[in-house]
Amino acid sequence: MEGISGDLSSAAVPRMLPDYTETQLLERVQSGERFAVFVHTPFCGTCKLAERMIAIVATMDNIVPVVRANINFLPWVRRKWELTSVPCLLLFEQSRCIGKRYAFQSVDTVYRMLKIE
Repeated sequence: MEGISGDLSSAAVPRMLPDYTETQLLERVQSGERFAVFVHTPFCGTCKLAERMIAIVATMDNIVPVVRANINFLPWVRRKWELTSVPCLLLFEQSRCIGKRYAFQSVDTVYRMLKIE
C-alpha cells in the first residue's frame, strides 16, 4: 500500500510563497487574472492542514496560481469580502471573486476548485 499513498512528508510538499499584504492582494485582483487566495492565520491547525492540501494540488498540472494572505493583516479585505472564517480559499477571475470555500474535505475537493478548465 505504500506505493499508493506515497511519501507526503513535508519534504515532498513544496513550501508556499510568503503572505501577500493587503495592497499586493488588491493589486493582484485588479490585474484581472485568474488566481486563488488562501486566507489563513499562522496558529490555526485547520489552516495548516488546508495549506498542505493546497501545496499537494499545486504540484499538479493545469492549476491556477495560488497566493497566501494572513487574515490578521487584511482588515479592509476581511470586511469587504465578508470573510467569516479561516481557512478560506477564494478564486478570482476578471477582478471578481467567483468562488469561496471554507471546508477543505479532501485534496480532490481542492483540486476541483483550482483546476483550469
